[in-house]
Amino acid sequence: MTSAISPGRILVVDDQPVNLRVVSSLLSRQGYEVVCAGSGEEALQRYEEAVPDLVLLDMIMPGMDGFELMAALYELPLPRAPVVFVTAAQDRGMLLRAFDAGVVDYVTKPFLPEELLARVNAHVGLKLTRDRLERVARERQELVNLVAHDLKNPLSSVLFASDIVRNDGVRPERLPHYMEVIYDSACDALGYIRHYLESSAGLAREPAPDVSAGLADTLHWLLRRYDMQLEARGIKVEVLPPPDSARVRIDERVLRQVAENLVTNAIKYAPGTELTLAGRSSAPGYWQLIVADRGPGIPAHKQRELFKPFTRLHEGQDANSNGLGLSLAKQIVANAGGQLWYENREGGGARFVIELPEARGES
Repeated sequence: MTSAISPGRILVVDDQPVNLRVVSSLLSRQGYEVVCAGSGEEALQRYEEAVPDLVLLDMIMPGMDGFELMAALYELPLPRAPVVFVTAAQDRGMLLRAFDAGVVDYVTKPFLPEELLARVNAHVGLKLTRDRLERVARERQELVNLVAHDLKNPLSSVLFASDIVRNDGVRPERLPHYMEVIYDSACDALGYIRHYLESSAGLAREPAPDVSAGLADTLHWLLRRYDMQLEARGIKVEVLPPPDSARVRIDERVLRQVAENLVTNAIKYAPGTELTLAGRSSAPGYWQLIVADRGPGIPAHKQRELFKPFTRLHEGQDANSNGLGLSLAKQIVANAGGQLWYENREGGGARFVIELPEARGES
């Protein structure tokens, strides 16, 4: 019998070795990866090692029977695989009990090979289709989160500058600068939107071989973009740029986006302090961009969770924060072949370090 099926991993659980051999041989010939277990305890171990796409389970076994195994599987912090009940029993009460326990189907022994394969094909196909749909939904949600977060910083700058202009809170000589901030921030927002519309993989922004960004240019851009917000929060800025020749292998807009996440965190959590923006050489072939403040720093218990999604630096201080900034920034830097980490600053404060590979041969 031939069948065009998607490959899948099947865990076969039976205390009879001959049954394991027969079922394993039948399924292997159809292209499935088959894992066998001769007891409930062994099946539990195999399941924890790698969650299968389907479990073929003999419910009547010595020691841990099928019902006890299913209860143990459902207590694991792992995805649930569909379970097909394989039994020689024709007892209606046992079948009902099996369905109540969570099985999706059953096959009676002795079974016809065609029947077993048809049921396996159907349930593995449903499982793999469900996995694909869940993956697509997850990727779409990640993209929505990413776009929403990336638009937050430029739109916040637009709102900040336009609100001051609208309320006549700006000196005439500074008005051109505020208008420039509004224009540039709006252009950045549109640039992000174009980027995501043109890219089929918003999270996988791996740099092209010829892409590079200047560290000194990025530091000066950060100061120009956020000088008004920094001044409004009473933050004094020290810029320690590297040589103009220092360039790293990442898209310029992407580096600005990552770095401004760190600067806006300092604006929120370290008002009235000093902020240092610096660039320096690191290990051979790498450069670092550093954002260091004199705020309260990150509590020790938060540092372990710092780069996980939806983790806020300080609870209760920013109701508008979704806790995605640092996790997305770390992922973007990693995709570019670099690292992002946090350090406690000597004398108090927070230091974030972006380390990226040098862009060679770029001017």
